[in-house]
Amino acid sequence: MKTPANSTMKGLAMGLVAGLVAGGGVAWALLRKPTVAPTAAAPAPTKKMYQCPMHPQILQDHPGSCPICGMDLVLMEGEGGSSEVEGQATVTLSPERQQLMGLRFAEVAEGPMGGGWRAPGRVTADETRVRKVALKVEGYLERLRADFVGKPVRAGEPLFEYFSHDLLAAQKEFALALRNRAALGEGMVEASRQRLRVLDVPEAAIAALEAGGAPQRTQTYLSPVTGIVTAKSVVEGQRLPAGETAMEVTDLGVVWVAVDLFEADAPRVKVGQGASFNVPALGRSFRGQVAFLDAGLNAQTRTLRARITLANPGMALKPEMLGEVSFEAPARKALTVPVDAVLDSGKRRLVFVDLGQGRLMPKVVELGERGSESVEVRSGLMAGERVVRGATFLVDSESRLKAVLQRMTDPGHAGH
Repeated sequence: MKTPANSTMKGLAMGLVAGLVAGGGVAWALLRKPTVAPTAAAPAPTKKMYQCPMHPQILQDHPGSCPICGMDLVLMEGEGGSSEVEGQATVTLSPERQQLMGLRFAEVAEGPMGGGWRAPGRVTADETRVRKVALKVEGYLERLRADFVGKPVRAGEPLFEYFSHDLLAAQKEFALALRNRAALGEGMVEASRQRLRVLDVPEAAIAALEAGGAPQRTQTYLSPVTGIVTAKSVVEGQRLPAGETAMEVTDLGVVWVAVDLFEADAPRVKVGQGASFNVPALGRSFRGQVAFLDAGLNAQTRTLRARITLANPGMALKPEMLGEVSFEAPARKALTVPVDAVLDSGKRRLVFVDLGQGRLMPKVVELGERGSESVEVRSGLMAGERVVRGATFLVDSESRLKAVLQRMTDPGHAGH
């Protein structure tokens, strides 16, 4: 027979067991719960940067306006890309930014290179045709015929008349030899004649003496060439020391044209090469050829001096006249780009190639001959590629800034 006390004890025991079972189930469940891996930290959002379209060096992390030109700063689109050119990066520019920067594009094409080209030229006297006038005996200038610089003279025309004691004595000696030819012999006559010739006595005056004429007190100095008087240092009545230059006469029947060639054009010019010289003041051209090339470049101007020889009929070309020289050379085919597509730093030549979708990649190129509007590309580009032209320096600035930002955000350069 169950008593109330026994019933109570039994209920408590059963409750304790149930609690232990329930507690054990919870504990087991807790032990069986899968372990959750800690959540990885989300990457930090890329900081937005704003830049002036016209002044790429203006860069900040919030909207605003450019302190230089006042234009609104625009959000930099794209993160660029790696580049094989040190210090440069590939950039991505939207059509709007390209328009703001004034970018244009040109195709790398195969076209004619070389051929004729032009350069400014200046007329100078042919130095091999300059004649110095000087007496071989002391004398005194009595009458000046070529009395100013620039006066045209013809070969055989009188330049001046002069008196010389030695020359008068030489004439008398010749006359004496002629009168005593039988006693002195032909040798003495010929020696006296040659002395007069050495002293620049004209042949007409020698013939007059042989014909029985009397020795002349004064002699006339005749121009040795046809040209103009380019220098004069004497006046009438002046003493003329032997050997001292009295004047200078230059033959302008042939002249030189001096041309300064750019360093890149120098290899294209050879001695004997044909050339034409166009003179706007005369409205005509003169044909000639390259006669001389200087041995080295001018250190200041980095140019090479060439001289072209031209026939000058009627002495139409005057020293210091200006004109344009056209060089003649055969043309050849080559890859070319516009001159304004190339950035030349002196150490390397750079272009920006259009990769599509606004991506512009820098490339180093090797150049060849340069024309007035295009330049030859020897390596670095292929036909059909598109390159930036116009405002290329703005793309260059953008590329350099991108490269700097990439180095700053690269974990490998975090300490720099």
